[in-house]
Amino acid sequence: MKTDTKKKQEVYTLLVEVGRIKGDGLPNKSTGAALMCYSSGCDEDEAVREATALLKKAGLAPLSISGYGTAGERALEGHDISEDEQNLMKQALDENSVIVSQTTAFYD
Repeated sequence: MKTDTKKKQEVYTLLVEVGRIKGDGLPNKSTGAALMCYSSGCDEDEAVREATALLKKAGLAPLSISGYGTAGERALEGHDISEDEQNLMKQALDENSVIVSQTTAFYD
């Protein structure tokens, strides 16, 4: 007998570094950017795939992604999670989406 054990969706905090490509919308003299994202998925790998696909579709060039875990995992590590951040995580979960909360451009 086969059971359908669907994994619970969670939200993962990701820091995505992007490079430059034509038409990416980043500031003219920047060399790239870092984006803080909240991405939903059944596991971190799925959250990373979803964030990568969305950013590529938006015309950005993801170079590397660092995962910081779920809100629960971050809390165990002592991270301070603001109410605004919690609200964005809830939105990502409710919408099964990727939320970019902050973009920091890099300059040489």
